[in-house]
Amino acid sequence: MRISVSSDMDEPVARLLVEELRERGHEVRVHGALRPGADAQWAVCSAAAARDVAEGAADQAVVCCWTGTGASIAANKVRGVRAALCTDAATADGARRWNDANALALSLRLTSQPLLTEILDAWFAAEPSQDADDVQNVARVGRLDAARKDS
Repeated sequence: MRISVSSDMDEPVARLLVEELRERGHEVRVHGALRPGADAQWAVCSAAAARDVAEGAADQAVVCCWTGTGASIAANKVRGVRAALCTDAATADGARRWNDANALALSLRLTSQPLLTEILDAWFAAEPSQDADDVQNVARVGRLDAARKDS
């Protein structure tokens, strides 16, 4: 799988994330503080990773900032991206399963190495739900996205 990763800070957990994704066999594209010379502002690098997903250059994204909130907000401004801020494995599972999230947002402050592993395990193990209500809700989000006026 092709995964675009962004971080506004070059923190150990961000480097560990990239290493872990590569060890799992994913092709990783980095943005922000993880790429020398790139703009590391959370709004810029998170949107860049999300655009990779929207444009088909990546299958999914993982966006990181100190709290994870800014990264998730910026990623969700990109049409077609459904970013979920996940602080535990159960939330990651639900985000993939019920929301068909295609971008994982992580907090650099809260995410330890063991927690990162648990979140990634849950994220990659979960499949989008085929339940009619879940499919319908994801479709509604898509229609909201399509109706949005870009500025």
